[in-house]
Amino acid sequence: EVQLVESGGGLVQAGGSLRLSCAASGFTFDDYTIAWFRQAPGKEREGVSCIDNTDSTTNYVDSVKGRFTISSDNAKNTVYLQIDSLKPEDTAVYYCAAGVDLHYYCSGYVPDTVEYDHWGQGTQVTVSS
Repeated sequence: EVQLVESGGGLVQAGGSLRLSCAASGFTFDDYTIAWFRQAPGKEREGVSCIDNTDSTTNYVDSVKGRFTISSDNAKNTVYLQIDSLKPEDTAVYYCAAGVDLHYYCSGYVPDTVEYDHWGQGTQVTVSS
């Protein structure tokens, strides 16, 4: 059974940092692309970043470039999202998702929900001003 479990969310002041984790199981981690999405209240789910575990290709939406860093620990089957210089507009539920054969998409495009087959339950990030 495929499982993705997010953790690391919380309440933080603007300018602070968080590290989100996505622990994966039930599939061959090295073959998959893992992405982070976020959904703010009343808004659509937005692709934030992706990492392709076949060659460590990464990509980011423009609004988070320079502040968010995605990384993968293949030995632990875990993907991390380091979030620095947090802003109130980063407040959202953050989800990780997994999909296969997505190298082309991750290398050139911001993640899209339709590309990913497996989803975690989400972790809340709240940034106070």
